[in-house]
Amino acid sequence: MKRWLGASLALAFDVGATLLSWVLAYAFRFNLRIPPSELGTLGAAMLIAAPVYAVSFVAFGLYSAIWRYASLRDLRRIVFAVGTGAAAVPALFLMLRAADGVSRSALVMQPLLLLMIIGGSRLALRAWREHSMSLLVNPSSTPILILGAGDAAASLIRELQRQSTWRVAGLLDDDRRKQGRELFGYRIFGPLADVATVAEQLGIKNAVIAMPGASHRDRLRAVDLCKAAGLDVRTVPSYSDLVSGRVRVSQIREVELDDLLGRDPVQLDNDGLHKLIEGKTVLVTGAGGSIGAELCRQIARFGPSRLLFFELSEFALYTIQQEFRDHRPDVPVVALIGDVKSNARVREVMDGYRPSVIFHAAAYKHVPLMEEENAFEAVKNNVQGTLVLATEAKRRGVEHFVLVSTDKAVNPTNVMGASKRLAELLCQALAREPGTQFVIVRFGNVLGSTGSVIPRFREQIARGGPVTVTHPEIQRYFMSIPEAAQLVLQAALMGRSGEIFVLDMGEPVRILDLARELIKLSGFSEEEIKIAFTGLRPGEKLYEELLADAEQTISTHHPKLRIAVSVSPPAAGLLEGVNALLARDICHDGEVRSLLSSWIPEYRPAPTASA
Repeated sequence: MKRWLGASLALAFDVGATLLSWVLAYAFRFNLRIPPSELGTLGAAMLIAAPVYAVSFVAFGLYSAIWRYASLRDLRRIVFAVGTGAAAVPALFLMLRAADGVSRSALVMQPLLLLMIIGGSRLALRAWREHSMSLLVNPSSTPILILGAGDAAASLIRELQRQSTWRVAGLLDDDRRKQGRELFGYRIFGPLADVATVAEQLGIKNAVIAMPGASHRDRLRAVDLCKAAGLDVRTVPSYSDLVSGRVRVSQIREVELDDLLGRDPVQLDNDGLHKLIEGKTVLVTGAGGSIGAELCRQIARFGPSRLLFFELSEFALYTIQQEFRDHRPDVPVVALIGDVKSNARVREVMDGYRPSVIFHAAAYKHVPLMEEENAFEAVKNNVQGTLVLATEAKRRGVEHFVLVSTDKAVNPTNVMGASKRLAELLCQALAREPGTQFVIVRFGNVLGSTGSVIPRFREQIARGGPVTVTHPEIQRYFMSIPEAAQLVLQAALMGRSGEIFVLDMGEPVRILDLARELIKLSGFSEEEIKIAFTGLRPGEKLYEELLADAEQTISTHHPKLRIAVSVSPPAAGLLEGVNALLARDICHDGEVRSLLSSWIPEYRPAPTASA
């Protein structure tokens, strides 16, 4: 009803504009004084033209759009509708033999005036809605400076004009060609280095970094400049989030470490991944964990016929199930509680759902926790779980099996890393036989994952400190969770059976630098939040490696993926020895380390580990 009423009012306005355009055309023709002798002709012309234009307006769909969001497409419709009416009206005059009395100059001016009235009214309404009257409509909106004047800034301005929280005061950009010009009527004052001066001049306390495609160094510089100016700094979502469509550019948020340590977006072979996943049943173990859940989100983009969540934690499984129910109801999902070490449960799932592709992300990953008192459990979960799942995959003829591994499997000094290396070796041993393709993907830490250092630092900062770092020189490789998941998918597509893929993790990052950045992003100084060094924990290394000493890598066509080639194949009798260990109920930590050393020559237990 409301829509019909609105369209009727719009039509009435346009018919009125048609009548007005004829009056104005005659007025201009006769120098604003229409002779009484012409009024009869004018009235007849208006009477004939109004219904013709009305039909043309309706035919060209002028009333299917919302006025306050009028666009160039709507303006094009108006031009076609007015042009059609302008051609039809003189033809109708000729048919009715009424053309002789109508002023020819009025015939030319009238459609131009009508176009100006109708088009101008719509553009004026949009301008009033989005910009011109923003101060009157939203007097309490917060003024902001936008750093960056590219596509992201343009999209951000358009979206912010439709809401009442933020009001754009100006922009800054290092591109000299843009400085001094305007973007949607907002001035680009100068380079980013002028942020303090411009903010003081305009009395602004907030800034938004709209540079999602910039390097992490440029984003870090922008943050530092804003912080030095005493501004509350926010950012638009990351490039990968914008491309995926999960968020809009107007969803401004606090700056996170991911933004400062971010990397170039991953280029995926979308066509190839559609062939790998589309229309197939895909199983993800550890589906409720950080990597597992993100794998599920990325897989959903490529149209699986069914996505199986396999997870031991009830809460984690419920969380990812509800997320898909709310945000991806188009993807058929099955939530399966289960332990990857259980032969019976894994076989039940494999026989019942027959997946074509498996991503095995379930694992114990916490190094110190697995190093003392839990060594045998780490081996059982990480090794037995992989072996059970991989064996069943081979029995069922699964096409692709992808093991998510870790950089800690390289020259391991801890049980967790050694257990993951052993899982790699078992997959390589199974890959010798024809059938299922086993691909291994090895990468470092991901920012914000469960059990990672970042959530721990945030908790410590929230409590007022200190932030605890094990060693001032400890370094780790980091990447974002979406990037890691995307590269795992790409490796699954590219890999041949038995290959170990190594992700380009960039340069290692000092944990101390992470702590300092997080303190700064939280609005504190190191004087307010102290940093304390606690010493290396059991099994912990100062530096992680992505390749073992005896390994080399060969490049692939993807810039962020390399293949690790190991010169030492899995040891003879490895499968039998591992099965014998896993058949035991108890095995003390020292014996576990001894057996791991016999199977993994590069494993050197750290001296801090308990015997």
